Amino acid sequence: MLAVILAGALGGLAFPPVCFVPILAFVFPFLLRKVDQARTWRGAFGYGFAFGLGLHTAGLYWLTYAILIRAADFWWLVPIAAPGCALILAPFVAVPAALCRIAPAGPARAVAFAGLWTLLDMGRIFLFTGFPWNPVGSAWEIPGAVGTTMIQPAAWIGVDGLTLITVLLAVLVPYGWRVRGALAGVLVLWVGAGVARRALVTPLDVHNPAVVLVQGNVSEQAKIAHDDSLEVFRRYLALTAEGVAKAKSLNRPIAYVWPETAFPYLLDEEPAARDMIARAGNGATGIIGTLRQSRDGAWHNSVEAMSADARLIGSYDKSTLVPFGEYNPAILPFHVVPGGGLVPGNGVETWHLPGGIGPVGPLICYEVIFSSRVVKESDRPNWLVNVTNDAWYGNSAGPRQHLAGVRMRAVEEGLPIARAANTGISAVYDGFGTETARMGWGVAATVVTALPPPLPRTLFSRAGRTLPIILSLACIGGGFARRKRKTRAASHAEL
Repeated sequence: MLAVILAGALGGLAFPPVCFVPILAFVFPFLLRKVDQARTWRGAFGYGFAFGLGLHTAGLYWLTYAILIRAADFWWLVPIAAPGCALILAPFVAVPAALCRIAPAGPARAVAFAGLWTLLDMGRIFLFTGFPWNPVGSAWEIPGAVGTTMIQPAAWIGVDGLTLITVLLAVLVPYGWRVRGALAGVLVLWVGAGVARRALVTPLDVHNPAVVLVQGNVSEQAKIAHDDSLEVFRRYLALTAEGVAKAKSLNRPIAYVWPETAFPYLLDEEPAARDMIARAGNGATGIIGTLRQSRDGAWHNSVEAMSADARLIGSYDKSTLVPFGEYNPAILPFHVVPGGGLVPGNGVETWHLPGGIGPVGPLICYEVIFSSRVVKESDRPNWLVNVTNDAWYGNSAGPRQHLAGVRMRAVEEGLPIARAANTGISAVYDGFGTETARMGWGVAATVVTALPPPLPRTLFSRAGRTLPIILSLACIGGGFARRKRKTRAASHAEL
C-alpha cells in the first residue's frame, strides 16, 4: 500500500506547473498491475484508494498555505489539510480500480479502467459544490507552444476528453511494441490536430476592448487585518491611473479590472470612493472585485461593473462557492468559515456593457475550473474576465494550477480570457490558449493589452461534456464486452 501511495504521489508531478507527463506511463500501469494482483475487488478498491490518496495529497499540498495563514485558530489542521481533501477524493480513483476487474485482465481491463477513471473524475462536480481540480488532462498544459498545441483537442472533447486519451495512452504502454507503435501514431495525430486547428481556424471579425489588469499584491494577512485598507485603496487608484494612461495609445475602449475583493470596503455603499476610482479610470469602464451585502443581510463575493461616471452598471455574485473556504459543508462538526459564510448567486451571466466593452462574461476565482459551466449559452459573450485572489496559497503550485484552468477554458470555449489576480499570476489568453500577456507572482503593477478577438464557437461549447461521456462509456462497454466474449468461448470449450 505504501508503494501505491508513493506511485500516486509521483503521479502528481504530471500536474501543472511541473507537467511531467511521461511519469503517467509508469504510475498508471503500476496501479493496474496491483489491481490485477488483488485477490478480491475489495483489495483492488484499497489499491485505488491508496493511489488516489497519494495523487491528490501531492497535487493539493498547497492547501496547507491557507491553513498557515490562520494557524493560530486551526494549527491542528496544518498536517491534515491536503491529506484530508485527498481522503475525500480518493474514492473517485478507488471505484474505477474495483469496477475495472469486471473486464478480463489485459488491454480490455486497461481500456475499461480509462473509461471508468474519466467518468468518475467527471463526477467530481457533484462533490459538495464540486471540486474538479487537477484533471489528468491538465497535464498537457505545458508552458509555451508545445502545451498550446497539445490542448487544442479540448475545443472538441474538453479537458475530460484529454483525460480519457491520456489515461488510455498511459495504461496501454505495457502491452507490447505493436500497441506502443499504435500509441505513438495517436500522439502524432494529436499533434497534427493541434497544429491544424491553430493554422486553419480564423478569429471572428470582432474588436474586443483593451484591458488593464491591476495587480495590487496585497498579502492575505493584510486583507484579513484591514489595517492598511486606505493604503491598499490608494495603491489601486495609482496603478489604475497609470495603466489606463498606457492603454490610451491602443485606441480601443478600455476596461480596467481589479481582482477578487480588491476593493477593501463595500463598493455599492461608497459613492465617494466610486468617484475617486472613476477619476483614476479617466473615462474607462471598471470591473471591480468586492464584497456585497444584500438587503436580506446575506454576504456575497461579487464583481461590479462601473461606468466612467461612477455608476454601477453590472453586478455579479459568485455562484459556485469553495467548500471549507466560503461556506461550511454540513458534514463538518466544526466551523472553519467565519460567520455564516457566503451566499451563492444565481449562475453565470453575460454583461452587455456600453462603449464597446461587452458582451463579457464575469467569473470569480474558483468558478473558472468548471468545464462547460463558465458561459451563459443563451447569451454568449465575446470575452471572459476572471478575478481571483490566490494569496491564500502562497507562491506554490496552487496559483499555477488555477491559471491552467483559465487557459483550458479559453480553448474549450474559443474565447479570450483576461485574469486579474491579487498577488498573481495575472494573464490574458486568446481562444487557442496562447498567452498574450502576463504578470508574475508577487509584484504590484499592471498588465495593459488589447484583447484578442473570439474564435468561432467550438464543438465543445455546443455539446458540452456529452462527447467525453459517450467516449468513456464506449471504453467501458468495450472492455466489459470482452469479458462476455471470453465467457462464451470458455463455455463452448467445455461443451
